[in-house]
Amino acid sequence: MVKDGYKFAAPPLLCVLLALFFHWYWLGGVLLVLGAFVLYFFRDPQRTIPTDPDVIVSPADGHIIEVVEEALGAIPGQRISIFLSIFDVHVNRSPVAGRISAIEYRKGRFYAAMRGRASAENEQNIIHVSSDRGEVVFKQIAGWIARRIICWKSVGDSVTRGDRVGMIRFGSRVDVWMPDKVEILVRRGQHVAGGSSILARWR
Repeated sequence: MVKDGYKFAAPPLLCVLLALFFHWYWLGGVLLVLGAFVLYFFRDPQRTIPTDPDVIVSPADGHIIEVVEEALGAIPGQRISIFLSIFDVHVNRSPVAGRISAIEYRKGRFYAAMRGRASAENEQNIIHVSSDRGEVVFKQIAGWIARRIICWKSVGDSVTRGDRVGMIRFGSRVDVWMPDKVEILVRRGQHVAGGSSILARWR
């Protein structure tokens, strides 16, 4: 459980007691369901992280909505976009082991995360991880519902593959960019789990 979950769940759960005191049972039931859902949303399950040094894992839970060729500046590469619904785990993880070489926060719009333009125009946090095989970049992207991006790491921090790096509250999108010297192993429409699902393999 992410500790912020207790902070968000406490108000509706405390109000359940007040509703029961006044015999507002229907309201108490609604508040109880709301509080339980908040706790469910902030869950942080343990994951089995692949030990193969050649693999790149998913930075997030959700459904793959895009697999496209995309350059990073002058460097050719590929981007995988993952959509997180409000029912997915929202803790984000590092796709590779290495060192965080840069973190760039960009203000932007709040288009629905499923839309293609969200990748470039929405508010986002861009995290660069330098590994011994090359640089991998992933973005925490806010959506129409998600308005809060959280990063628990700083520039210079070392991360392991599948290490927790942050989260996005209440529905969002995560993009991961990899150089073209990787083999993509997933397809559009596939559901992936952060830290444990393998997205690609270094050639």
